[in-house]
Amino acid sequence: MGNQTEYSSPEAVTFGESMGLFTGQDTRGLEYASTLSKSFGGAESNVAIGLARLGHRAGWFGRLGNDALGQMIYKAIRGEGVDVSRAQLSEGEATGLMIRENMPGKSSVHYYRRYSAASQMTTSDLDTDYISRAKILHVTGITAAISESSRETVLEAVRIAKQAGVLVSFDPNLRLKLWTLQEARPVLLSLAQEADYFLPGLDELKMLYEEENTDKIFDRLKQLDAVSIVKGGPELTYVLQQGSVEEVPFVKADQVIDTVGAGDGFAAGFLSGILQGLNPVQATGIGSLTGSLMVQAVGDWEALPTAAEVKAKLSNAHHIER
Repeated sequence: MGNQTEYSSPEAVTFGESMGLFTGQDTRGLEYASTLSKSFGGAESNVAIGLARLGHRAGWFGRLGNDALGQMIYKAIRGEGVDVSRAQLSEGEATGLMIRENMPGKSSVHYYRRYSAASQMTTSDLDTDYISRAKILHVTGITAAISESSRETVLEAVRIAKQAGVLVSFDPNLRLKLWTLQEARPVLLSLAQEADYFLPGLDELKMLYEEENTDKIFDRLKQLDAVSIVKGGPELTYVLQQGSVEEVPFVKADQVIDTVGAGDGFAAGFLSGILQGLNPVQATGIGSLTGSLMVQAVGDWEALPTAAEVKAKLSNAHHIER
């Protein structure tokens, strides 16, 4: 793609940790795996790539080590059409790494990210004007989990956005390998209070609210100012706004190959709908479609659909092979 021209005003801005990703290529576990594939992943950069593929001006920033993995990630995100003008390649700090192993009936991720470049992020890494010019700031609970300073950075970014009238989208992305539920609960619930769009999974809410009854969970959500988009119902997604609950059916996938990144695919589609001026129910329908397309191929971000693919699916266009 060559040198990318910096966006004067991305529609959507997000930030966080993107890591190198090595995946075992058989089901014998890492101890016996003979080959690993190389890629990268990060919830926030996944969403930024998803939005760029859907035709939006998206910006992502974060701290990467100025090492081979960091260079690879930086160039790949930039190559997907995402503005990385505010990202940093930091000398003397390592890019985080995750290793995924696939065993019969289960998949596990092992993190090597303590003291990573991204975990050293501070509020001084924020460009107030850059955030303030966006229409939406998207943040996740993962960034809040990796260190105290990155948590403070998320809170400050949200404060900047709200002061500037920028909409805040928040996906809790609860990761219990990064912090305990007791540590996570007050931080994530506080961020939910600040959000304009709250994108939790139903299982996450059961843990955060310590409640199994869906109606009681919804009563809690109705107390928020946010529009809540709750994933994980019985083949549907719940949209809670202004005290009401609406159900949006899943778009069923023709085949499920890899569920990793499905939530990020959903978030990208939902935010795309909002940026297009759709209401939250309509935007949830787009998110359901992009999430469905995402799970039909392998990869954290590689299968994120383009605007043309979404349009073709919506119009039921048939693929011409030859």
